[in-house]
Amino acid sequence: MSVLLDSTVLIDLLRGRKQTVERLAALRQHAEPPFTTAINVDEIHRGLRATERPAAVGLFDGLRVAPIGRIEGARAGDWRREHAAAGVTLAQADCLIGAVAVSLGVPLATGNPKHFPMSELQVQHWPVGM
Repeated sequence: MSVLLDSTVLIDLLRGRKQTVERLAALRQHAEPPFTTAINVDEIHRGLRATERPAAVGLFDGLRVAPIGRIEGARAGDWRREHAAAGVTLAQADCLIGAVAVSLGVPLATGNPKHFPMSELQVQHWPVGM
């Protein structure tokens, strides 16, 4: 089974964090290339230095960028509304990313599992900085 990589994981990959790189290499031996979203591409590119751009382009060339459509938008909006009614504010970007993972039927790999409390979403914690 593949996964959808969140920005925290992508950052660790770009920084060459050993445990994250090894975990991704092991995953690639047993699954199709991982997914990410255009939101994650944006988040990474927003923080890039000019010298880091080639590495980021290479990383994204090896991933599948999953589409975000009406179903994912509706799911994300429902989550934000439901959690807000319980006094919990969820970020729009996180909800859209999580909704894509649910639509694809894959877990979300992230260093911030607390950002993704949605019950329908399977989250894999890939600790940051490892």
